[in-house]
Amino acid sequence: MERVRPQPAHKSPDRQKSVFMEVGLVDEETVRRERNPTPKLTSTLVSDPTPRRLRPARMVRFRSQAEFFEEKEREGHEHDSGWESISDIEESDDETLATMKLYPNRATNTFSGLYKAGLLVLVLALMLPVLQTSPISTIGVRGGVIPLQSIDYVQGVHISKREDTNTQICKRWSHQATIVNGTLYMYGGRSSTDDQQTSNTWNNDFLALDLTKAWQISSPSLTGLPRPSGPPKVANGYLWNSYDSLFLYGGEFSDDPVATPVGTSMWEYNIGSKQWIEHRDPKSSTGANAEGDGQSIQRSAEGAGFGVSTLGRGWYFGGHLDYLTTEGWNIQTARVYLKSLVEFTFPGFTNNAVESLRNGKPAGSDGTWRNITEGGLQDSAGFTERADGLLVYVPGFGDEGILLGLTGGTNATFTQMNVIDVYDIAESTWYKQTTSGKMPEYRVNPCAVVAAAADGSSYNVYMFGGQNLQPFKNQTQYDDMWILSIPSFTWIPVDMSKQSVPYARAGHSCSVWDGQMVVVGGYVGQELSCDSPGIYVFNMSSLEWSTQFTALTGDRALQPWSGKGDDSANPLAQQANQRGFNSSAGLEGSYGYQVPVAVQSVIGGKATGGATLTAPVQTPTSGPLATGKPQTYTVTGPNGAIITKTSVPNTGNKGSGTNVGAIVAGVIAGMCATIAAYFAFCAWIYRKQVKIWKDHATMVTGRSATNEKHDPWAAQGATISSSGKNSSERAAREVAHNIMSTTNTSSANSGLHPSSVKDPWPSDDTRTAYQGATGAAGGSGTDALGRRSSVGSSTDDLLDGQEPAFWGSRGVLLNPRRSLRVINRD
Repeated sequence: MERVRPQPAHKSPDRQKSVFMEVGLVDEETVRRERNPTPKLTSTLVSDPTPRRLRPARMVRFRSQAEFFEEKEREGHEHDSGWESISDIEESDDETLATMKLYPNRATNTFSGLYKAGLLVLVLALMLPVLQTSPISTIGVRGGVIPLQSIDYVQGVHISKREDTNTQICKRWSHQATIVNGTLYMYGGRSSTDDQQTSNTWNNDFLALDLTKAWQISSPSLTGLPRPSGPPKVANGYLWNSYDSLFLYGGEFSDDPVATPVGTSMWEYNIGSKQWIEHRDPKSSTGANAEGDGQSIQRSAEGAGFGVSTLGRGWYFGGHLDYLTTEGWNIQTARVYLKSLVEFTFPGFTNNAVESLRNGKPAGSDGTWRNITEGGLQDSAGFTERADGLLVYVPGFGDEGILLGLTGGTNATFTQMNVIDVYDIAESTWYKQTTSGKMPEYRVNPCAVVAAAADGSSYNVYMFGGQNLQPFKNQTQYDDMWILSIPSFTWIPVDMSKQSVPYARAGHSCSVWDGQMVVVGGYVGQELSCDSPGIYVFNMSSLEWSTQFTALTGDRALQPWSGKGDDSANPLAQQANQRGFNSSAGLEGSYGYQVPVAVQSVIGGKATGGATLTAPVQTPTSGPLATGKPQTYTVTGPNGAIITKTSVPNTGNKGSGTNVGAIVAGVIAGMCATIAAYFAFCAWIYRKQVKIWKDHATMVTGRSATNEKHDPWAAQGATISSSGKNSSERAAREVAHNIMSTTNTSSANSGLHPSSVKDPWPSDDTRTAYQGATGAAGGSGTDALGRRSSVGSSTDDLLDGQEPAFWGSRGVLLNPRRSLRVINRD
């Protein structure tokens, strides 16, 4: 029987070696151990392992060779030659493992952080175009300007903004107001929406009244601006203005319900950007008659304010401090009234009275503050604290003009109105000036504006309304109008008995534009239910209340002025010949103003000016009114002829042209005065000299006979001369006699005259002699002893035997000194 060679049995599929076994990475024992649920405790992967951690084992499923042959067997195709015996394979594996040394792979992170980030960026870059084309964008929006038409078609979508101020109110009072380029801005104050409202009246309303167009007082051109979210709701403060900004200072918070004041800030409204800017905790700067650096500027209320944009400054005079103005003030602490003057220099302007702004340095973006407390009479007993008064500005007199403090008072007393407080801006000093004329009743809370005559010869202050002090909350309001004419300081009442006058009021605002006073609001008491819209116009030239505002400047108020005379722009509504932007410029709002007839009858002149009363009736003793002049201007007629020509007062370094005509006139007047004085002096000398000549002639006539009897020389034609000496000089006379005895009768021609010889006889010491022509000194003016005759040198006119003359070469007019010696000698 043929011996059959044993064939190796087919290896089960699970006995097939993996790829890792075949390449020698792992052995069969390791695989068996890892697949065994109960792993052996001791096994070795390699004979020489390294301390490094081996790469983690990966379970990979490959298609085995057994699976491949099983498939072949099902197809009936088997191939025995393709197999090796197990022993051969194992031996080969063992030999391979015995000679192979394995090293662990370096640990690697297949998907690193940087790789993932890059992959994410790539995905987003690919997805963004798809997202942008989606009709519903939930991730973001495109940047850019939103077309207006796209908003109109969106239904139910509203743009949120701050609420605009309501222009329809019942009453309005105690607000702050100012004018810039023909727009009257109003902020805050108090208002009511019905006649029964008594509380919650404080507000932050912001309105604009257009003065570049005409309107009726029944429907003024009033616009409500957005109520700001920053500035507080305050009343009885002040609103200053520069050329492009508003500055809100001071004011008190609500008392019903009580509102707690916040820290002091000055709020600026930039007109161009329509933005409110807060300037926190303002501090004072060192300056003339002021507090030192770093002192906090407190929030005052019910003071008197005024701003001058051409100077770049605003002031706030007096007022009070209490629990409604000052943060942390105890409600039990009494109110404090003030008499200080707070000055604010606008950003970009200079002020030589402030140390930090001298030499032309402009104020910074926060402006510069000065608290003036020691200006002249300010610290005296006669300079009282006050609130609810007035402060107005008048150009001229000083280098930068003057301020006038009018009316006001405290809870129990008034400020006098027969004496006005005058502040010299350039000198930072207060003075007082007495007024004349019938005086208005004492009052608080009136309003006032100033208008300038075309030639500047008068500046007229218009004061309207106000109220008395007592009883509290039941005061009596006034509806009268008064004019204080400057520089005469004369009070002039305005007769309005035949006019329809607005209701009596207090706490209203007054502004001047195009020669018209615009009155807004005011407290009118409880008798009147509503005062709406509460805006009135007074024609300051005709002294009449008008039913409409007439725009004279118009759109020219919106145009910048180039400084040329033919330029029609007038942004400040000044008189046409007074336009400018410095201390020499005219008052704002006076364009078209003419001096009323009632004022002309008191101060003289005509509609364009020419006042004859150009100084205070009560003569000032010191200050700018005693030494300065009003700011005046030249007025020309339609044909170019000069109607009024006056000189401009000294304006410091601002500069103005030299008035040659005034200088020439002054020189001529001075020369005429000097000549007149000289003629008067010569006439006085002539009269004295004639009187002396007559007296001497009378003496000589009376003594001639006596001298002929006693004088041995009388026959020789000599006359007696009294020396006025006493008898002790007789020895000298004897010598003279001897000398005369040796002379012949022709001695008169020898230069020796008997008149130069002493009288040999005693004579009266007080006697005075007239010697006549023969006793006149010779040409040499010396006597017989060679001595100069002082008598002859001082009495030439008397010795020539002729009456003195006024005219001629030897007259008094041409020889006053010689004639004066004659008088003094006598």
